[in-house]
Amino acid sequence: MHFLNSAGDFANKSASTVLAPLVCSAILAVLFMLAPDGAMRQVFATAGVVCLLAALGLAAWNGICRLFFKRTLRNMARLVEHDVLPCIITGTDGVIREANRIAAKSLQARRGQCLRDVVGAQVADASGLIHRVETAASVDGIGTEKVVLPDRHLHLSAHQVGAGALLWRLEMFLAQDDPAAQGRVQYPALTLGRGGTVLWMNGPARALAGGRIRTIKDLITDPPLRPGQTHRVRTDGAAQDFTVNVHPAGMGREELVFVPSNQSDTDADPDMGFETLPVPLLKVTPEGEIAKANRSARDLLHADAENDRCLADLMEGLGRSLPDWLSDAAAGKGLGRSEFLRLTRPEREVFVQVTLTRVVEKGEVLLVAVLNDATELKSLEAQFVQSQKMQAIGQLAGGVAHDFNNLLTAISGHCDLLLLRHDQGDPEYGDLVQIHQNANRAAALVGQLLAFSRKQTLRPERLELRDILSDLTHLLNRLVGEKVALELRQTPSLPPIRADKRQLEQVIMNLVVNARDAMRKGGTILIETDQRVLDKPMTHGRARVPTGAYVVVRVQDEGIGIAVDKLEKVFEPFYTTKRTGEGTGLGLSTVYGIVKQTGGFIFVDSTPDKGSVFTLMFPVCDEPEQTVALAPEPVRTAPPRFGDGVVLLVEDEAPVRAFASRALAHRGFQVIEAGTAEDALELLEDPDLKIDIFVTDVVMPGLDGPSWVRQARQTRPDVPVVFMSGYAEDVFKSQGARIEDSAFLAKPFSLVELTAIVNQQMAAAPHVCDAVAVQ
Repeated sequence: MHFLNSAGDFANKSASTVLAPLVCSAILAVLFMLAPDGAMRQVFATAGVVCLLAALGLAAWNGICRLFFKRTLRNMARLVEHDVLPCIITGTDGVIREANRIAAKSLQARRGQCLRDVVGAQVADASGLIHRVETAASVDGIGTEKVVLPDRHLHLSAHQVGAGALLWRLEMFLAQDDPAAQGRVQYPALTLGRGGTVLWMNGPARALAGGRIRTIKDLITDPPLRPGQTHRVRTDGAAQDFTVNVHPAGMGREELVFVPSNQSDTDADPDMGFETLPVPLLKVTPEGEIAKANRSARDLLHADAENDRCLADLMEGLGRSLPDWLSDAAAGKGLGRSEFLRLTRPEREVFVQVTLTRVVEKGEVLLVAVLNDATELKSLEAQFVQSQKMQAIGQLAGGVAHDFNNLLTAISGHCDLLLLRHDQGDPEYGDLVQIHQNANRAAALVGQLLAFSRKQTLRPERLELRDILSDLTHLLNRLVGEKVALELRQTPSLPPIRADKRQLEQVIMNLVVNARDAMRKGGTILIETDQRVLDKPMTHGRARVPTGAYVVVRVQDEGIGIAVDKLEKVFEPFYTTKRTGEGTGLGLSTVYGIVKQTGGFIFVDSTPDKGSVFTLMFPVCDEPEQTVALAPEPVRTAPPRFGDGVVLLVEDEAPVRAFASRALAHRGFQVIEAGTAEDALELLEDPDLKIDIFVTDVVMPGLDGPSWVRQARQTRPDVPVVFMSGYAEDVFKSQGARIEDSAFLAKPFSLVELTAIVNQQMAAAPHVCDAVAVQ
């Protein structure tokens, strides 16, 4: 065969091979005639003779190779002459060199004819088919492809015969005469093209479907097609179950064979390996009875193989009737879609993900349920939902608090203005004091809302918790009353923490008051401290505490405790278990917000009728204690006089703006008002307008306070500013409002606080001091 390949190659290249020496001989003959002396002519003559002899030798060898190649093709033609299949030998140009008797008779193939014409009489795309098979033969030595025609099948194959020829074999037969089907039951079979289009159906398939169909969806009731699995098939009569075997047929086509399920199940034991599989599996009837459960499923469900036979007794929480769900699955509806159910296990909450698959065993429809422990997934989902809910409540509380702060600023501010015009002897003086006190109480409630939403202003500092609790004990003893005893246990040495002292005291007081109210018959409240170092993250419920060193505070009572279903709600605002009028529902929500804003964690553990324990964990402050050197008092030529200066007041809330304007004017300031930032910038376009200080709200429609102040500072860089806001100072700073020579005033504020901070900012401004000195 190797010699045949070489001979074929040489025969194909013979013209160029013989032509090269002849050209050389001609060139040497010309050089011989042009040579100047006899020696050169002798050399050219010798070389010319050699090239001429080489050309004659190559021509002789070419003739021998051609003769051998032709003789080989004739021998191969004799070999396949009496083959029962049409056989054709072609060159690489596709022209027929030889054709056996059956090819000449059935295909009218003859020498000199193009193979494309012979194959084109059988199939539509003959050129593409020949090219694919020829390419495969050139790579692997043999190429074959099966073509499904409307009334028969065609197998076309090509064998490499040397380098210059191919032996083609064409095999055609009707579908029922397919050799692969001889001796076997004729199952329904069809050929699918791309997109599920049915290209061909055998007789049993047409009988099954009641005629020709266009797509596979016209035949199966539970698409998409799942190779090797059971499908419900629409038949000419009632629906039947078939196992669908899929075989690739090339060019994106697939051949499908439909085997009745009762026959496909007889070849193997359906329960082979079922018991030992590491995946929890159940076999369930459409009525919900458990026909079989493997070992993994029994362990997950804590079920007994003999007694627990009903799925509804083991699972719940689907949201619909379990028998209805199973009946739909048995009818082929909703297969492949997972459902999450909760197990009826009393010791702990366990969720499972259940996926159903329909099978037929011995003519009976069963459902195979694949179980997956989804407890951790549902826990993470619940944790995410809880955090989203708390975040939404926090945003709502922060927004409500902001609006209330604006209202309280106007109420308490105008009350301050009225108190300036009334003496203590006036009949209305007591009423005004009551209005002022209740406005302050409302401001405290708003502060609790801001604490929960983590938007209150904190002043964190390095604190020694031992000293804080020791100083607070006297006040706590008065709070708990005579029936309740307060016990304090402190670790001898506690590292410092970083927190707001006033807010931390508020946290302890709220927890102690709650503990007192839970012990109506008296008892002991225990406050203890400890230090804990976590080498790995700690999980408590749905919270996760990272590694590090923590200072732990526990507040324990002997009260009535909290029910399990209410533990997750105790930190929500306005949620309380106390009777009407005994609490606002903001105590624990305030504690939660302060602890979270400080960077700590809070947990609650409770047993009904035995008491509750609230655990606080604060990160240890690793920053070294800093000693702040006292700065020398700046030298001023003359102190600013009370009430000197022009104030540009920018506030979008009209009642707040009215109070602030009257308060500043009452103290001698000249006030220019603006309702928006855009109005303020328009006023500042006048270069002759002298402004000594800006007093502006932070959150306004259009440009906010920091944005318009930055623009104004481009032309008036030395003007100090006071920012007012109903939000926390931390929120104000996080918005990028770090502006030099600025101060922050939290709403609600009083007349005295407003005028004091304006005077303070003006006193610190260099240009104001210089102006006063000139006066």
